[in-house]
Order: sequence, then structure tokens, then C-alpha cells
Amino acid sequence: MTEQTVAGDLASSEPLKFAYWVPNVSGGLVVSKVEQRTDWGYEYNKRLARTAENNGFEYALSQVRYMASYGAAYQHESTSFSLALLLATERLKVIAAVHPGLWQPGVLAKFLATADHLSGGRAAVNVVSGWFKDEFTKMGEQWLEHGERYRRSEEFIAYLREMWTNEHAELNGDFYRLHDFDLKPKPLSTPDRPHPEIFQGGNSGDAQAMAGRVSDWYLANGNTPERIAEQVATVKAGAAENGRRLRVGVNGFMVARDSEAEARDVLREIIDRADTEAVEGFGAAVKQAGQSTGDGRGMWQDSTFADLVQYNDGFRTGLVGSPEQVAEQAIAQKKAGADLLLLGFLHFQEEVEYFGARVLPLIREMEDDLAGRPRGSGLVAS
Repeated sequence: MTEQTVAGDLASSEPLKFAYWVPNVSGGLVVSKVEQRTDWGYEYNKRLARTAENNGFEYALSQVRYMASYGAAYQHESTSFSLALLLATERLKVIAAVHPGLWQPGVLAKFLATADHLSGGRAAVNVVSGWFKDEFTKMGEQWLEHGERYRRSEEFIAYLREMWTNEHAELNGDFYRLHDFDLKPKPLSTPDRPHPEIFQGGNSGDAQAMAGRVSDWYLANGNTPERIAEQVATVKAGAAENGRRLRVGVNGFMVARDSEAEARDVLREIIDRADTEAVEGFGAAVKQAGQSTGDGRGMWQDSTFADLVQYNDGFRTGLVGSPEQVAEQAIAQKKAGADLLLLGFLHFQEEVEYFGARVLPLIREMEDDLAGRPRGSGLVAS
């Protein structure tokens, strides 16, 4: 893609969207013993959600963990927590992460349809095929091999969409079936989205192909703009082959401070004070899962120890430095094809406010510059 093509695309594209990881799991977003003024409880998260929707965030993603592991000793369940945040906010769209195999898709479809009505059309779901074997086997559930997990996830998504959009839902798959089922009420349908948006992640060929066939959003682990551009080209080509539009989000851990030196010091302390045992345990678990992929391109396959201190390779996205440097890197991700940045922070409440005041205005100015518009005249994301 040439610079001219990129500039043309940016001139007509939507503003970069922003989401944040909901800290509904203890330990924050880094596997480190560094001080974190972030709390996993509801009162903190309710305040944070309201702060986020007033500081440029359109989405929030509630994590899913079912048992203590790798620095996350306590966890709130994702769907109930997401509904609570939806009811505590006015505009924020909340994405609940779920595992096929631990949810029956019809029950989830019903739950999300109700949540969508209660929130005025702001419910969404992230379908997680799963990497943590113990969460399945210790609850007595079957652990499928990598390719089979993604085949099940694809049927799971097809089931959700079929129930949400058809009055006489039918599906005959290897994992799930529907026979003349009519879900009422259906979720809310608007010109922007006919049903709750469906997100998914994964780096493997299985994950990327599935995204092109069935998902609304593909979430990539953190990486450089060059590597993200490669993934964007693959998944969006797959979607185009299926006559679909797919949008891409990129994970990133943001450390924005008044100076680059201050930001680099914070990042250095996070890594220097990493919980070595937890990071190494997490690395062993996820690399074993990734090695089971048919193409050897599973998530975390080339992640270093430092990368694994942030669960989804967020340091690799490079959102570390002064507000100007962070804004420039965000725009570089947009040029690579990112439609959304999914952000984590060390001290969520303070740093979300700092992002809204110091970083986001610079990003919007840069978008105007790239589109050839006078500054301040561009679209403003909700």
C-alpha cells in the first residue's frame, strides 16, 4: 500500500476508535509486582467506565478468567460484570469475553439480547477460543485441539447470528444445532449494527480465516505497524472474499507521560519488577497452546519474557513516551490498517483522564492533517 493510498483512505475513514481492558481481574494488566493504583472491584470499575466514556473511549472489554492463574488471583465473571457497567454508563459499549465450550450459545444469545435492550443497543461479545487448558479440564469440560477449538468458535458465532437475525433459526453443525427456533425479543437493530457486534482474536491461520468468514472485529495482539499491516491485509482480504466487512483492533499498553524519559522509566520498572514465576508459567502455557497450531503461528510464539509481562504483547505496539510520541505511534497503527486500539494502563483512572486531556486531542489533530482538513474540522468519535 502506497503512502498516497493510505492518505486517501484516511481522508474518508472514520476516526480511530478506542477501547480499554476492563480490570475485572486482580493484578491489573501487567504480570509485575510494581505498584498499580488499579482495582478489580465494581465501584472502581464503575467510576472508571464513566471516566472512559467521557475521555474518548467508545468500547470496554471485560476479561474472562475462571480460576486463579499467572498473577490473577481473583476474577469477576465477564458477562454479569459487563451488564453492570452497561447499566452504569450512557454511551460506552461493553464487550463481554466468553468461551465456547463453557457457554451454550443459545443461552448467551438470550442473555445478550436482554442486555442489548437494557442498555439501548450497547452490548457486544468477544468469542475466545481458549488457550488455558486447566480452565476446561478442571471443570470437567473437554479440551479440544487448536483447529477444533476454532471450528467450534465459528459455529458458535454462526449460531448467535442465526438466532439474532432469523425468526425460524436453523443450524446443523458438528458442535451446535438449531431447529426452527425463534428468539424474542431479538437484539436491537440499527443502521450501524444489525445485532451485538462480534469480536474475536488469535494470530494463527485458523483464527484469521475464521475472522474473515464470520466475525465483525478481529483483535490482534500488540505488534509493530509493519507486522500489523501484514495481518490487516490477510484478514481483510479474507473478509472481502466472503463479501463481508471486517474491522481490526490492536492491543496496546499505553505509558504516556510528560516526557519520554519518564515514560521509559515507568516501562523499565514494570519489566524489572516482573513476577518471574508467573510470567514464565504464563509463557509456558501459551506457547504450548500456540505450538499446537497447524501453521505454528499461534499467539505468543515469538514473544520474549518482556513481551509476556503484558498479557497480549501490548508493549510491542510502542505506545510509550510523551503525548506527541504516543499520538504519532497511534497514527502509525491507523496507517497500518487498525480501526481501533484496545488499551491497557498501569494506573487506569488517572491515565485514562491523561489520555483524554493530553493524547487524544493530538491524535485528532494528526488525523485532520492526514486527511487535508483544517484542524478541529474532522469527525469526532463518540
